[in-house]
Amino acid sequence: MIQPILVWFRRDLRLDDQPALADALIHGRPIIPFYVSDESDQFDWPAGAASRWWLHHSLDRLHKQLTSLGSRLIIRRGDALSQLVSVIDETQATAVFWTRCYEPASIVRDSRVKSELRSRGITAESSNGQLLFEPWDVKTKEGRPYQVFTPFWKSCLNRDPPEEPLPAPKRVPSPEHWPSSLTINQLDLLPKISWDASLKSTWQTGSNSAVAELNRFLESTVFEYDIARDQPGRRGTSRLSPYLHFGEISPRTIWHTTNRIVKELRDGRESTGAETFLKEIGWREFAYHLMYHFPKTTTQPLRPEYSRFPWREDAEGLAAWQRGQTGYPIVDAGMRELWNTGWMHNRVRMIVASFLVKDLLISWQRGAEWFWETLVDADLACNTLGWQWSAGCGADAAPYFRVFNPTSQSEKFDPNGEYLRRWLPELQKLPTDFLHAPWTAPEGILVKAAVRLGQTYPYPIVDHHEARLRALQALSQIKQRK
Repeated sequence: MIQPILVWFRRDLRLDDQPALADALIHGRPIIPFYVSDESDQFDWPAGAASRWWLHHSLDRLHKQLTSLGSRLIIRRGDALSQLVSVIDETQATAVFWTRCYEPASIVRDSRVKSELRSRGITAESSNGQLLFEPWDVKTKEGRPYQVFTPFWKSCLNRDPPEEPLPAPKRVPSPEHWPSSLTINQLDLLPKISWDASLKSTWQTGSNSAVAELNRFLESTVFEYDIARDQPGRRGTSRLSPYLHFGEISPRTIWHTTNRIVKELRDGRESTGAETFLKEIGWREFAYHLMYHFPKTTTQPLRPEYSRFPWREDAEGLAAWQRGQTGYPIVDAGMRELWNTGWMHNRVRMIVASFLVKDLLISWQRGAEWFWETLVDADLACNTLGWQWSAGCGADAAPYFRVFNPTSQSEKFDPNGEYLRRWLPELQKLPTDFLHAPWTAPEGILVKAAVRLGQTYPYPIVDHHEARLRALQALSQIKQRK
């Protein structure tokens, strides 16, 4: 019997630009694609409901792709090392290849796996399939990690460009005998109560869908991206974040495809939109850079003085924010988009985050937990970076005294109210002049629009002007206690 090689899939659920699979195929031996559901990876961060939904369908797509190439996906559940050893014992496999994860718990687990397998004489090798640059390779002149994005990204751009993505194999050689496997349904990733109809109508998972989404964006929007990305009422962003998180598309593929298509389609147009888009990939790199070098920031502020911040316990305020019932339309529209689609426009993410941590003085950790549960693109590095940025307690963060005014933000970025009307049907008939702040509308206007404040739509749960002053006072307290 020819001894096979295991390819351990994790968050690299694709066959193109799959370095672990490519490394295994070089040996010319049978391949056993393997996935283990090991929720201990994240310690206190088991996958949320929306992510589990996406994962189920992504695994199904990967299994079908492998089947079309004469292979299949072997699925197990439990401790990753134990399950790897079990499959090795069943198949007499002599090597395991995988692409790296960078979450603190994953690093600990992978080190343990590599050490144990090698002690048994098994080849165990990992490679980079998630990032353009390894977090430990990008350093300041003093050899330290970066904490400010602009010099970090400049340093990245001064390095050799990322390698070209690898093509997908045309065939994956199978072993003589397959080990036992669970079905995808046996992982129990889908909700027990069917609440996922809107996710199904919003998203198509899988690597083919990821490539189609990238091409749509590059052909229709990329040249306007620097402006379009701030307009939630239009499809002005790439919507690639969940595909990136689950590895259905690689950052190298995005990088090189963007540069190639922009060059082909430019026709004399400025490429600032494409540069801005690629900079967003840079922000993702920065998020992983920070998580790798400062692993405690997934639950603790990078700036230690913020551990003394006087956050409030406000169960009613938190619930109103989560349900999209704050009385501020742009906040409520964003939270309802999140609940219904598992995603939220990035500009709106900043607005709703500012509202939670500054208008309500509820800690960023509560916001991060809710996003983690409800986002299909719930990524620990990016989620942490975003929330610490909004709270002013992270690297290169917005200063805490910068408090977004939800009404002026709404008027600026959704001036005609397309986004608000899409997610707040109870306000659809309200004239645009009053749509962003319904409580300012005369009674006659409200009656004509069938809006009854306090009944069909809530009054604001806080006065923004007063809340801003309260937030600044809270900030002054930690400054005085230095």
